[in-house]
Amino acid sequence: MNIYESSENYLETILRLKLRHGAVRSIDIVNELNFSKPSISIAMKKLRESGYIEMDKDGFISLTDSGESIAKRIYERHRLLTEFFVYLGVSEDIAALDACKIEHDLSDETFQKIKEHAQANGIK
Repeated sequence: MNIYESSENYLETILRLKLRHGAVRSIDIVNELNFSKPSISIAMKKLRESGYIEMDKDGFISLTDSGESIAKRIYERHRLLTEFFVYLGVSEDIAALDACKIEHDLSDETFQKIKEHAQANGIK
């Protein structure tokens, strides 16, 4: 699966907004990420054309199976890495920023080992 980091971020944002609000529109993504409406519109068009999202006639965005798979993978990494960094003594704000920086580039093997270590220490 070859996808750009920015696309992973959009998919993760859609998932987080869906979990928080139940429904997602482009304007919700604009407000969440503080990007311009045209930027989000272009990104959503690319995600739709790539088969990662669908948009209904009312403008509500949903993740396709492949989009949801990517979003869940990145969201899991973000949550676990943030919690792990906090466990190490990093402030929550910095932990979240650092997790966001590495969640896309970390190999599956390294993430799995961090996950195993975190779980062994009571971090979910």
